[in-house]
Amino acid sequence: MLQKTPWVWAVVVPGAAAMALAMGVGRFGFTPILPLMQDQAGLAPAQGAQLATVNYLGYLLGAVLALVRPAVTSSVLAFRVGLVVQTASLAAMAATTSVPAWALARLCSGVASAVVFIAVAGVVAARLSHGGARSGGWVYGGIGAGIALSGALVLALERAGTWNTAWWACAGAAAVLGAVAWVLPVGRAPGPVPAPASRTGFGSPVRARPGVRRSFVALVVSYLLEGAGYIIAGTFLVAAIRATSPGWIGSSAWVVVGLAALPSSALYARLASSFLPATVLRTALLVQAVGMLLPAVFSGSGVALLAGIVFGGTFLGIVSLGMGTGARMGIPRSAAILTIAFSIGQILGPLAAAPLLGGGYAPALVLGAVIVTLAAVPTLLIRTDRHPTG
Repeated sequence: MLQKTPWVWAVVVPGAAAMALAMGVGRFGFTPILPLMQDQAGLAPAQGAQLATVNYLGYLLGAVLALVRPAVTSSVLAFRVGLVVQTASLAAMAATTSVPAWALARLCSGVASAVVFIAVAGVVAARLSHGGARSGGWVYGGIGAGIALSGALVLALERAGTWNTAWWACAGAAAVLGAVAWVLPVGRAPGPVPAPASRTGFGSPVRARPGVRRSFVALVVSYLLEGAGYIIAGTFLVAAIRATSPGWIGSSAWVVVGLAALPSSALYARLASSFLPATVLRTALLVQAVGMLLPAVFSGSGVALLAGIVFGGTFLGIVSLGMGTGARMGIPRSAAILTIAFSIGQILGPLAAAPLLGGGYAPALVLGAVIVTLAAVPTLLIRTDRHPTG
């Protein structure tokens, strides 16, 4: 259950809304709209991959900014500017048919995503770390809610609207989410919470233990490979399903991804309180790899929906596990470092997959599954305690 302390609710609701805006709608709304842009706006698959890469480059720039200027992610002004920029970038996608303009909008979207994500992650760790890991999981679950929302909007507009109508709808949803997220107490003291022993980029009140740096390096390598592998499915899953199934199945699968992701972080927090987080992380990576192979090997609506459940039920839990594990290691600015590694992987993934798209989406998904499987290997070197259960 969520903690019922007032300041926890003050974090969970606006924090989840911020994650839904910055990540669920702002970043991943591109995935279900991409097939519409290809069908109606003449966007080539290679151009879609390039737009995705530009967005991930912006995410990397935002993460680097958070690393070199940590005050940015504890600034209320920067957080709110990120919300506004993300909303404006969605509207800009609808307002033009210029590929360079789309690229600029996706670049700005990526920067805003990273700033907001790291700011919210810091608030979660600083305010929900004292027995509130599961509450923090529901904040990350906002990403799943945003994914489901963007998928539902595209599904509703797929026949009645156009690709730019879908972008306008996402921009409107983002504006509503931004209004809810506006009051998140970024950078303000949470009240009667013990002072941290040493501050990490994730805001975790922990002290680094001897030998922990090797574990952190292994986590960073795993996180980078996960970023490279998962993003191939995160970008092309809907298009791959639409290539072998009725159009509405693809958008429905993306809604399923979001709904499966919504409770996954809270569930993984519970699992990590009973098993070693590295074990849970490794298992999730291997399950995700299998899920990515499903639409590459089999066709049909049932397989498509199952792939959506597996992908949604793993990728967000992996993100929250990775961020939480890094925070507990006590490495300075661990959130920014992990986000940079993830961003580099997200840039390399679509670039590696692009040459394979000429033969359809199946080879790209197989490549993604192989990379995610490799991401499980470094987790064998990670040594951490169990999640605090409060």
